[in-house]
Amino acid sequence: MSASTVRPDRSAGAARRARARLPLNAFGISFGLSGLAGTWTAAAGLGAPRLIGTALWLVAATAWLVTVLRYAAAGLGPHEVADDLRHPVLGPFAALVPAAASLMSARLAVSFPLVGSGLVWVVVALGAGFGAWFVARLLTVPRDPATLHGGHLLPTVAASLISAQSVATIGHPGAAKVLFAAGILFWLLTGSLLLARFATGPALPRPLLPTLAIFSAPPAVAGNAWWVITGGRPGTVHEILLGTMAALLLPQLVLVRDYLRLPFGLGFWALTFTTAASATYGIRLLSLTAAPWSTPLGWAVVAVATGVVGAVAVRSLALVPFHRTRRHHTGRTAHPATAAC
Repeated sequence: MSASTVRPDRSAGAARRARARLPLNAFGISFGLSGLAGTWTAAAGLGAPRLIGTALWLVAATAWLVTVLRYAAAGLGPHEVADDLRHPVLGPFAALVPAAASLMSARLAVSFPLVGSGLVWVVVALGAGFGAWFVARLLTVPRDPATLHGGHLLPTVAASLISAQSVATIGHPGAAKVLFAAGILFWLLTGSLLLARFATGPALPRPLLPTLAIFSAPPAVAGNAWWVITGGRPGTVHEILLGTMAALLLPQLVLVRDYLRLPFGLGFWALTFTTAASATYGIRLLSLTAAPWSTPLGWAVVAVATGVVGAVAVRSLALVPFHRTRRHHTGRTAHPATAAC
């Protein structure tokens, strides 16, 4: 058989794989659902049925497994996976794989300590490895400022703080504090970089606009981690994080109209974890007060988080029959910063 007869088959196979593979931001689905599961688990303190939280954890775990299998089913080679991880826009979302798994493993450890604890350490190691590689590339590989977005907080800030929460859940507060400190450090460094990028331009491409929500997530994620580390004790750290969370969430209310004007896509899942994590932290802080309005306000927070995540989930169902994954590193897009969502 001549080479000329083989090449078309190879090209056709590569094209089929390109159409079949998922973008890495699809892992935001299980991440957002895990966040909502955490919200309803915290809402048990308000009197919410524990069954709802448990059911949501199962849904999140199923979504994570299906997404991983769907990505693997494309039959990607090592070079293709490496291309995905190196992509300047979608690459950071790979951190969602161990981050979501960390949340679910910590929850599993509540009922099955040995299995859950082992999984927590495995995914913490995976997250730390990817984060180290990601930072090394930030330090050595110059990139177009237009490709920077809120998702760049995921491999370092989110990964460290979520790992801190998970490690504290399985009974290692000392190690959790180490991870917490790393998360705060990267929040200051990466957050400053992103703020400078947003303020000085270029303008964030419209498909990346929902990633602005991730920029507002660190105070709530840090607060939830510190809550578990300290066993829910009140203190100055929570007061500082509450003020910081309010300062970063209020601009999101101003941006709601801009979000609603966007065409819907997978990128909207970037809104969900910030919403759910903030709701979870809000519920926990409200439990520290005996004010008569704390319980109704807590339920209002749960309703908002459920409404946002539920709306994104329902809209996402409409994408299933028609969604075709866009190739983001084949040169078909005018600019890598537009190849998201």
